[in-house]
Amino acid sequence: MQSLTWDEAETRFLKYLKGERNVSKETLRAYAGDLRQFGQFLAEREGNSGTGLDSISPDIIRSFLASVHQKLEKNSRARKLSTLRSLFRYLNSNGAFDDNPAELVAHPKVKQKMPHFLLVDAIFHFLDSLSNSATRAGISWRKARNWAIFESLYSTGIRVSELVGLDQPDISYSEETVRVFGKGSRERIVPIGRKAIDALKCYLSAIESQFPGALASSPALFRNARGGRLTARSIDRILKAEMIACGLWQHLSPHGLRHSFATHLLNAGADLRAIQEMLGHRNLSTTQRYTHVNMDQLMKVYDASHPRSRKK
Repeated sequence: MQSLTWDEAETRFLKYLKGERNVSKETLRAYAGDLRQFGQFLAEREGNSGTGLDSISPDIIRSFLASVHQKLEKNSRARKLSTLRSLFRYLNSNGAFDDNPAELVAHPKVKQKMPHFLLVDAIFHFLDSLSNSATRAGISWRKARNWAIFESLYSTGIRVSELVGLDQPDISYSEETVRVFGKGSRERIVPIGRKAIDALKCYLSAIESQFPGALASSPALFRNARGGRLTARSIDRILKAEMIACGLWQHLSPHGLRHSFATHLLNAGADLRAIQEMLGHRNLSTTQRYTHVNMDQLMKVYDASHPRSRKK
C-alpha cells in the first residue's frame, strides 16, 4: 500500500469532518489547529511537510507531546492526542492506512474541572436586573436583546453556538418550544419558559418599533447593531459587561448558564435522561459532568427513595 503523506491525510480527514460528520466550525477549527501544529513539528523534525504516515511512530508522537508540555495544560495535550487518534481511526476505517501509532501513546491523566455556574438566587438577580433595564421607559433595543439572550440561554440550556444560529421561525410561541440544530446539525426540540418568551417578544417589538421593517430583512433572531447575526464571542463580551453592571463579579461564560440550567433542573428533581435530551448530549456521562448536586439534595433523594433509608 502506498503511504499517504501527512498533508494528504490531514486534508482528507478535515474534508470528512466537514462534509460527512458535519462538525461545528469551532470543532473543525480545533481539529485543524491540532493537526497543523503536529504537521509543523514533523516538518521541523523531518525537514519537509511531505512526511509519509508510515514514518510516524509512537515515539514521534510522544516527542511532539513533550515539545508542547511546557506550553500547554494536560487538557490541551490530551485533546491533541485524541485528534491524532481520530485521524488514524478514520484512515484505518477507509483502508487508507493500516496502523494507529497514536493508540500506543498513553493518554495524559486529566483532572476533571468543575465548571462555573450560578446559584439560583444569583441567576434570578441577574435576569431580573436585565428585565428591569429592558422594560424601563426609554431603554434601547439592545437592553431588550440582552435580556432575551440570557433568559433564552438559561431557559433552554442550549449552547451559545446554537443560540446564535437561531432564526425567528425556530421559536414556537404557541407551543413554547425552540427548534435547535446542534452538533452535526442534529435537530432537537426543547421547551422554553414563559419568562424567556416574554423577553423575546419585548426584544422583537423593540426592533420593529425602532427600525420598522428590519425584522423582515433577515431571518436571524439575535442581531448586532448592523443587523448581522451576533457571534458567540460577542455574547461572551455582553455577558461579562451585564454581570458587572448588575453587581455580579463571578467569572462566568455563556456556557456557565448551560451548566446552571442543568444543575438547577437536577437539584429540583428532574430526570437526568430528560436533561440529557434537552442538552443534546449523546452520552449520559457528558450530562453528568454538567450537573452539580449538593449533599443536602442527595440526602433528600436518598431518604425519599431508598427502601432501607434510616428515616423510614
